[in-house]
Amino acid sequence: MLLAFDTSSAAVTVALADSVTGEIIASSTTVDALRHGELLAPAIAAAFAAADCTARDLTRIAVGVGPGPFTGLRVGLVTARTMADVLGIEVAGVCSLDILARQSSLTLPVAVATDARRKEIYWALYDGPAADGSRRRLEGPAVDKPDAVAHVLAGLPIIGRGAILYGETLGVAADDVVEYPSAEVLALGVATGTLEIVAPDPLYLRRPDVTMSGGPKSVLTK
Repeated sequence: MLLAFDTSSAAVTVALADSVTGEIIASSTTVDALRHGELLAPAIAAAFAAADCTARDLTRIAVGVGPGPFTGLRVGLVTARTMADVLGIEVAGVCSLDILARQSSLTLPVAVATDARRKEIYWALYDGPAADGSRRRLEGPAVDKPDAVAHVLAGLPIIGRGAILYGETLGVAADDVVEYPSAEVLALGVATGTLEIVAPDPLYLRRPDVTMSGGPKSVLTK
């Protein structure tokens, strides 16, 4: 059994699948940018209950590694690595932008743009799909202001939340855009080998919003 989940965006998405075929047995997605830590464990438990299995039935875990905001991304990766360590199984990381690109049904090259906050986007460019549905990443992932990369993404269909937030700047219509990575697609891609596997380490691309204090400041006048 393969457990897949991604917390790199505002969505907490979880799926249980056959580890060989990628056939989905149970899945759920909840969009709430502030409650990743509260939502992930119950969603995993609900998937186990729906599939009438337990964590001991798992043979592999797949997790989106971002890029994404620091806090949400950390929730998913810490959960995946802890579970894998306890169960003694492999954890496979996948770039979350690759998951979104794999979700596209278009037969053309595509761009992926997700919300990086700070009025920025995480983005990457992908070739058209191969016969097995996989897509080769041509450029990225990177983080930039939308207007700084609009010329790079110009003329391509854009997938992801960034197309909703900055459609006018990027020059795309925001109708029927796939906004968030799907754990079902993650599970299928890992099971069938059509998504590139990377180490389960966070892909932040920039420093977190919150930084450590530099220590107390002197109140003495010179």
